[in-house]
Amino acid sequence: MVVETFSPEETFALGEKIGREAVAGSIYTLSGDLGVGKTVFTQGVAKGLGIDEPVSSPTFTIVQIYEEGRLPFYHFDVYRIGDVSEMDEIGYEDCFYGQGVCMIEWAELVEEILPEHCTRILIEKDVAKGFDYRRITIEQA
Repeated sequence: MVVETFSPEETFALGEKIGREAVAGSIYTLSGDLGVGKTVFTQGVAKGLGIDEPVSSPTFTIVQIYEEGRLPFYHFDVYRIGDVSEMDEIGYEDCFYGQGVCMIEWAELVEEILPEHCTRILIEKDVAKGFDYRRITIEQA
């Protein structure tokens, strides 16, 4: 599925829709260049899960856990992972195989440990179509 958005609000709304539809055990991988709106999209997912606290990218902590929504939400940003073995140290398996929802930014860096049932999301810009234009490709596992 490909969705085009033309504002951060539309990108957020798409994330919110996905969050409302997410079920326990859902894993989403999120890819795209710096500044394409991965965090805005993730904030929408969190809102769709019923999370009202501020959501920011956990670049330096690797994972941020939110438990106030209808399901636990595990937001990973693995951009700074030097080696996939670092994921063991933070207990990723409890999140990947638990009863929450995982969002993994820069997931291509830890491809070898991802379960097969991930939903892959790619966000791309095309400045020719406008500064806030985003092409969001969602591939269900």
